[in-house]
Amino acid sequence: MNLITSTAPTMSSQEIADLVGSRHDKVKQSIERLVERGTISQPPMGDGPRSANGVVVQEYHVCKRDSFIVVAQLSPEFTAALVDRWQELEEKAARPMTQAEITAANANHLVEMERQQREQQVAIDRIERQVEVIAEQRVWDHCPQNCIPLGRIQAEMNKTYGLSGPMVSFVLRQWPNQPNHAGMVRNGHEEAKGSQYIVWSKSLVTAAFKRFISECQMVSATQATHPYFEGRFRLVHKVKS
Repeated sequence: MNLITSTAPTMSSQEIADLVGSRHDKVKQSIERLVERGTISQPPMGDGPRSANGVVVQEYHVCKRDSFIVVAQLSPEFTAALVDRWQELEEKAARPMTQAEITAANANHLVEMERQQREQQVAIDRIERQVEVIAEQRVWDHCPQNCIPLGRIQAEMNKTYGLSGPMVSFVLRQWPNQPNHAGMVRNGHEEAKGSQYIVWSKSLVTAAFKRFISECQMVSATQATHPYFEGRFRLVHKVKS
């Protein structure tokens, strides 16, 4: 473990969003586009503050040069405010950290390492479970009556809960309590060239989405949040407990 003795000045994507009055996700998208073009270097990512609903939002930490490029891309009129903010950051960085600040920084570093280790273990357990499931899966020539493919799940969950296709995919593939795959079905169309698609058990899918929806927090009549999903999403029906 490397103990913290100083902090190089960077500006988080959330700070940039606050500075220019833009949504944080839009700022992150702008940064990613600039990285893809080779205009700026890939900035490191870290955890931001925990929100009221318990979600820890990931932030980019951008160097001084690249922050000017990002702000110029988003809102050039905020360049003067950016200069002032960097002056504050650099003045703070120029002051040596006190022993109390170093101790606090190291304590925060240890807490962050422990949190990352817990998350990594959860991810490893999930992968191991998926490997076991895949090893036991069957491949059918036709979809069993008690199973359902992704497209139909997306249509049904949109009709029932108003969830978008990407949100349905998140529940099925990224949510920690995602339902296991029931198996694979061979695509019988000639142009499919023998490809296969995943199907899920109808009962497991129904139970999984009821649980996911019950964990959601409504923030408006049609918008909700979830502890494992960053940002808001459309939800028009909340399961009653």
